[in-house]
Amino acid sequence: MDDDQLLRYSRHILLPEIGVEGQQALLDARVLIVGAGGLGSPAAMYLAAGGVGTIAIADHDTVDLTNLQRQIMHSAEMIGAPKVESARATLHRLNPLTRIEPLQVRLEGRALDEQVAAADVVLDCSDNFATRHAVNRACVHRRKPLVSGAAIRFDGQVSVFDLRRPESACYHCLFPEAEDIEEVRCAVMGVFAPIVGMIGTTQAAEALKLIMGCGTSLDGRLLLLDGFSMEWRNVTFGRDPGCVVCGGSRR
Repeated sequence: MDDDQLLRYSRHILLPEIGVEGQQALLDARVLIVGAGGLGSPAAMYLAAGGVGTIAIADHDTVDLTNLQRQIMHSAEMIGAPKVESARATLHRLNPLTRIEPLQVRLEGRALDEQVAAADVVLDCSDNFATRHAVNRACVHRRKPLVSGAAIRFDGQVSVFDLRRPESACYHCLFPEAEDIEEVRCAVMGVFAPIVGMIGTTQAAEALKLIMGCGTSLDGRLLLLDGFSMEWRNVTFGRDPGCVVCGGSRR
């Protein structure tokens, strides 16, 4: 790190649990964020501000007026622009030292697998089960830690699936893929704006800790937020040995 970096990240470096070594790990890291909306916005902004060296952010959508109530990475001036380009502009203003790679695609198949393989940590900030399960399968295949978040109405949830560890569960262990699960979307049900911020920033915190190897992650725990009563609950879970996604892949 040069003098400017040492000064910019000094409040991290002052923490003995982080120090110069931890901050250097962030600078050397590459994070993949799937989704540049309500969750991806605060997650990406704190990862960039915190000093992650490279952030690849994937989203095929464009900025819409209805996004602005909660997707704080975007502004009225960017309505109609690709979300990933809006994200790049915002994150560059926030920290020009972070390299932003905008991916204006719906990541799937080989492209998703390649992006997951290149990442140190993956953040699932998507809004549908199909994408969540696809990202999980790629993370299982590449043995990459996955930080998953979701929010709707006044409720949110976040967990970590540290797939580097053979004993860790995958997303499918906790939420088995099924055709009869009804999708619940913000466009229909609504969402209280700060909830996505609280979950997204928690995802960023977990990703930073995973990269630096400090603290205790949410691996094996599901953190549930009831924003209406402002109560957090912690639910523990384990790996399903019969899981069709990870059951036989990490022995």
